[in-house]
Amino acid sequence: MVRPKYKKIGYARSSSATSKFGLESQIALLKEDGCDQIFPEVISTQVKDSERPQLQAALVAMEEDSELVLCKLDRGFRTQKETINVLYHLQEQNKHLRTLDGLISTRGLGKFAPILLGLLSGLNQVERSMIAERKQESLDYRRSIGASLGGRPKTNKAKEGLVVRLRDEGCSYRNIRDQTGLALATIRRIIVEQEEAVAV
Repeated sequence: MVRPKYKKIGYARSSSATSKFGLESQIALLKEDGCDQIFPEVISTQVKDSERPQLQAALVAMEEDSELVLCKLDRGFRTQKETINVLYHLQEQNKHLRTLDGLISTRGLGKFAPILLGLLSGLNQVERSMIAERKQESLDYRRSIGASLGGRPKTNKAKEGLVVRLRDEGCSYRNIRDQTGLALATIRRIIVEQEEAVAV
């Protein structure tokens, strides 16, 4: 294989050492691709890109015209927004990103890369707007039928008194739930609040 003139930086991530698509298989693929450096880490998908030390080290190691190589896009980024932000940042510095599954290669896109990034950014905005619209429609519908909008379930003094009395009579939480229709968490809260009030 003829080595390219530009530098290839590989990044591998797994959420656990026993993951099906673990570090070893990713590292082997990145080595086979001819990466000059590989930055692997085991870290949760819940951790933001900016808080992944090896990902940040890989980005720092990149020079102008170099390429960040991932086995799959989700190995590097958690969300579409984070992906777009990193792609824009690399594009501005004349750096590139490529995935081994063939999904994306900004070098291969050439002058069309900014167009793709603009399209992805636009789609991200549309997705966020649709999510916000669906959420608002759900809230409006629940208001119209008088349903709960979330938060702490509302109870009245009579029902709370019934919960306390049934508990004092030796009823189990489940028995109280069956008689009152309240959730177990609500029953526990009422009882705890009552015990704290008595203690004071």
